[in-house]
Amino acid sequence: MSASSLNLDLHDLGVAALAARLAAGQVSSVEVTRHFLNRIQQQGSLGAFLATDPDASLAQARAADARLAAGERTPLLGVPLAHKDVFVTRDFPTTAGSRMLENYRSPFDATVVGKLAEAGMVTLGKLNCDEFAMGSANENSAYQTVQNPWDTSRVPGGSSGGSAAAVAARLVPAATGTDTGGSIRQPASLTGITGIKPTYGRCSRYGMVAFASSLDQAGPMARSALDCALLLSAMAGPDPDRDSTSLDLPAVDYATDLIATPAGGTSAKPLKGLRIGLPTQFFGAGCAPDVLAAVRGALAEFEKLGATLVDVSLPLTELSIPVYYVIAPAEASSNLSRFDGVRYGHRAAQYTDLNDMYKKSRSEGFGDEATRRIMIGTYVLSHGYYDAYYLKAQKIRRLIAQDFQTAFTQCDVIAGPVSPTVAWKLGEKSDDPVANYLADIYTLSSSLAGLPGMSIPAGFGAHGMPVGLQLIGNYWQEGELLGAAHALQQATDWHRAAPPAAASTRATGDSRA
Repeated sequence: MSASSLNLDLHDLGVAALAARLAAGQVSSVEVTRHFLNRIQQQGSLGAFLATDPDASLAQARAADARLAAGERTPLLGVPLAHKDVFVTRDFPTTAGSRMLENYRSPFDATVVGKLAEAGMVTLGKLNCDEFAMGSANENSAYQTVQNPWDTSRVPGGSSGGSAAAVAARLVPAATGTDTGGSIRQPASLTGITGIKPTYGRCSRYGMVAFASSLDQAGPMARSALDCALLLSAMAGPDPDRDSTSLDLPAVDYATDLIATPAGGTSAKPLKGLRIGLPTQFFGAGCAPDVLAAVRGALAEFEKLGATLVDVSLPLTELSIPVYYVIAPAEASSNLSRFDGVRYGHRAAQYTDLNDMYKKSRSEGFGDEATRRIMIGTYVLSHGYYDAYYLKAQKIRRLIAQDFQTAFTQCDVIAGPVSPTVAWKLGEKSDDPVANYLADIYTLSSSLAGLPGMSIPAGFGAHGMPVGLQLIGNYWQEGELLGAAHALQQATDWHRAAPPAAASTRATGDSRA
């Protein structure tokens, strides 16, 4: 099959399928890269990308083709992706979605970016995000609002909304994201793709523009669990010299066992013995009926595959919102203090003295949501309030983590909805920050505990919008999550669905795409 005959459906292929065709010489990395760059240009109105540089991307693609021609074969060689704009990059500007960092160029790559480049992946550009990763809808970017490709009048979720929208719209086969309180899982759910937040410390935070240092974690976003496994295998690993919070655990090949899994069919009962815990607090009145119906449908498929459903309890779930919105803003207040117009970031053009420069530079550089969280964080850290708010929140955080450990004595994996509703209309919650915060009710607790979690497509809810199923594992059990998700995706087709405008009329013929 000639490369030219494949170009029309290259965007329909996932990471594993593209890698297989590249390795077989059926298409070149330059051809694939050009194909996706053309799609990015054609769908610029989606707002997913903040920066592209075709010359830089094609140079990387030519280098990948040279490695392929020399006989090198690695799982990601020549496959394109794009990075959330909180990862610093030498070849592309890094803004973190903020005017504060407009036109900033980093002299180095983030560790995650460097690892994926070493694996041979080609960077297509930088993806839009909520300012400094603060948001649940991707409406807080200083540059443009991202639209959900399933319905462009709706949000894609946040803060990794640009990453999710780009993958869902077939502008990239995969993307990096970051998850502080649900910012990989929630947009993955609202756009119908797969995303995983690994255990805190599994991926280095070096070169990530910091929001909340004890919560921020990098992770992959793609079409399938297999594709996410391929990326996570390259991204993860210790980084002791540059990130003291990275786990001193060797890199893991998450994909090998998944590739060996037979495709299709349920007779083998691949999940026999797996206990899936269903927290009572995740299935109450706060979750929309259409979301619950889709989640229950996905859980029924797990039962067909041999898994057992058991009821568990996470009694402190409701406290995760106030705890998170004390701890995260406190850390944001500390991290963002460096952006003062002197050391980093935007400097006001006119000012009378140093204090006036600080105030004007920060007022001009930060948007409303970043300002709100900085002010909240400064307040809870101030004298007289530290013990009452911040210290108490940290104590409850420990109790939330203990709740999960109690639940894991009764089950292997915890499952439930990712978001209480499908994607809402753009601007619908813009004037109500608390309503936006409540969208993360099912993801915050596992982030506070530092646990791995992922979102996988589970069908559709109201208005034909995607619904995600959340899987939460115990520490360092990313492989178990990916295995369960892959088994479900071998038996169902939800993860293959594409927005009507993005879908190709040609089938890929590859069961792993």
